[in-house]
Amino acid sequence: MDLELRDEDLAFQAEVRAFLDANLTPELRAAGAGLTSVFCEPRFSLPWQRILHERGWAAPSWPRPYGGPGWNEVQRSIFSAECARAGAPSLSPMGLKMVGPVIMGYGTPEQKAYYLPRILSGEDYWCQGYSEPGSGSDLASLQLRAASDGDDYVLSGSKIWTTHAHFANRMFCLVRTSTEGKPQQGITFLLLEMKSPGIEVKPIITLAGEHEVNQVFFDNVRVPKANRIGEENQGWTVAKYLLEFERGGGSAPGLQVGLARAQKIAEAADGDDAAHRRRLIEAEIAITAIDMSERMVLASLAGGKNPGPASSMLKINGTEAMQRLDEISIAALGAYAHVDQPQAREPGSNVEAVGPHEGLVAMPRYLNNRAASIYGGSNEIQRDIIARLVLGL
Repeated sequence: MDLELRDEDLAFQAEVRAFLDANLTPELRAAGAGLTSVFCEPRFSLPWQRILHERGWAAPSWPRPYGGPGWNEVQRSIFSAECARAGAPSLSPMGLKMVGPVIMGYGTPEQKAYYLPRILSGEDYWCQGYSEPGSGSDLASLQLRAASDGDDYVLSGSKIWTTHAHFANRMFCLVRTSTEGKPQQGITFLLLEMKSPGIEVKPIITLAGEHEVNQVFFDNVRVPKANRIGEENQGWTVAKYLLEFERGGGSAPGLQVGLARAQKIAEAADGDDAAHRRRLIEAEIAITAIDMSERMVLASLAGGKNPGPASSMLKINGTEAMQRLDEISIAALGAYAHVDQPQAREPGSNVEAVGPHEGLVAMPRYLNNRAASIYGGSNEIQRDIIARLVLGL
């Protein structure tokens, strides 16, 4: 198994680095450095997406016929790693990585022709309507009702933890169209406009004091049946297909950036704590192991093999390593970690940081990242997958 980059891969890496050096403005770099979660506000992410789109690089995983660059697995990995190391602001995954591939796989020709170019350009900004009060990991228990009425569905109910619903103009949504048979058999996948009459978005302020997620209420909202993806009552199949794009590896470069930040915080704290140094070294070892595991999965994918439950292992290790780094940073900052400084984190801000500048994002990231081991399929569920598929339990 060849885990090293070939000459053509190194040439591509150099091309990506040159592009990032030329196009990442100081403001965009500052926005990337100030991220406190996996989501960047669209006032920064969309300008960066337009720059990438002009180069044809907005959707690294998309095939050429749909406007993507047609990159192989290695090229996609290189691009992701270089963006992380350069501090580029993250693009919203909802359109580019989630509903876009679903439309390619299950959409009609008309849906593909309409939606995919708008996702690439950023004209449409998407949110995900999956979780509901009482329906999170047990998603099949969802109750948002979609009653058939002529050419429309009429939606009544609510969705919760809806990331960036207050920015989005569109939502992809799972609804209940039947209560017969198994719960999974009565679910349908819909696309809808967030400005539809009867939709109300209410903010949920996170532990970090940020407005990132929301609860969305539906009061007799009409959605054309032409906006359905796949067949009625077959939305569970579509949803499982989407989850293949929500989970996976590729976390090592971001973890390496986080490790470097934690090391700078430790240096700025000017401490000589042997136990803290030990935790940093242990984190570095864990991240190196994740990096090697991801390289092995990448080599398997490049060879046309399916990594299988390895994606569950990488999800567990990646999220738990990220949380461990957050804890190390908080411990090193001491009292400085508790100072709330949202203004100082703003790109271009002239507000002086209290404590080490690298520590500005430490507490918000710690609080936001507590959810990382829950969303995308909780780590407990991932361990169950490994137990069944690997250990045969």
